[in-house]
Amino acid sequence: MASWSALGFQDGASPLMEQLIFFHDHAMLVLILITTLVGYMMASLFFNKFINRFLMEGQTIEIIWTILPALILIFIALPSLRLLYLLDEVGSPSITIKAMGHQWYWSYEYSDFLQASFDSYMIPTGDLADSGFRLLDVDNRTVLPMNTQIRVLVSAADVIHSWTVPALGVKADAIPGRLNQISFTVNRPGLFLGQCSEICGANHSFMPIVVESTSIDAFLSWISSISEA
Repeated sequence: MASWSALGFQDGASPLMEQLIFFHDHAMLVLILITTLVGYMMASLFFNKFINRFLMEGQTIEIIWTILPALILIFIALPSLRLLYLLDEVGSPSITIKAMGHQWYWSYEYSDFLQASFDSYMIPTGDLADSGFRLLDVDNRTVLPMNTQIRVLVSAADVIHSWTVPALGVKADAIPGRLNQISFTVNRPGLFLGQCSEICGANHSFMPIVVESTSIDAFLSWISSISEA
């Protein structure tokens, strides 16, 4: 989860998020090198007459600062395009979930199981246990098995919402009358917190998402309990 004084991303809990973090570090390295080079050349204009004359005159420098940015863009674009295709890739999901946004809560339906559906409301601060997370915990968590391909179909019943879990690297707009889908795999157990990321009304900030990643056996036991209920 997000914490005070954290400057980077949350720790990745899925291969997608790990790849996003790698690409962020890659792009930041390129930006730091460019900033350092431009800063050095700008400072040199005041102290080195040769560099000053080289930058202001001649075709050589024109060729350099035309070709070099093009190479830098290619160096950034290729990993970016690869990552975009990975984010849109939907393999053969083992479990499909439908997440429906409402003002102001989420409802979930496990399509592969009979009568496995529930609503998920934020727990008010007054009812929160000492171990709970204020404004982030819910009464019914979305339980998923780890190391399993998951597909989430996202839609909304009233206005536009957005189903987002940063640690998993997933974000999909929930649009009334339309189904968006995302696919991911959770590679470790734990609780992963998210929130609606589309301003959807007065209680927009009070419809959190909690994904609980468990073992296959624990998931099957949980899904059996809610199906029987």
